[in-house]
Amino acid sequence: MSDFFQFEADFVESLRCIPMQVRYKLDTCGVKLKLQHWHQFTQGERQSLVDLPCLMEADVVSYREHLQRIVVEHTGHAASDLPIEACPAWMDETAIPVSVQEKATETGVGLTLEQWRSLLPLQRFVLLKLSRSGHENSNFLPAMQEFQLV
Repeated sequence: MSDFFQFEADFVESLRCIPMQVRYKLDTCGVKLKLQHWHQFTQGERQSLVDLPCLMEADVVSYREHLQRIVVEHTGHAASDLPIEACPAWMDETAIPVSVQEKATETGVGLTLEQWRSLLPLQRFVLLKLSRSGHENSNFLPAMQEFQLV
């Protein structure tokens, strides 16, 4: 899962921002990582958070422990917890989240349930994150294009 999205190309080489695949893992393991934390990490630590698996239950626990260890080493205290959703919206193939549908409409793109179902969970996660209010949404349309939805 260490492939990056094309719309992230301007910052992934240096890992100066938290890539979407790491954000996905953060939501999976229930850790709220701030960008200021990320900036304190070494390049190797950032890369480890990209590379480590976070799919199976044991992986999720290990990833969380590894991440919190890094945060504590750099800040002196653990990162905040995020609630882990039992059934996150990006895993639901039966309904397009309202924020995604609204953002698609706002950008002049139609999104069908069939298209939503065809996406990988990580891709649905990306669209959900990029559609939320308060998020810098300039990558929503490039993500839709990259996922061949436009």
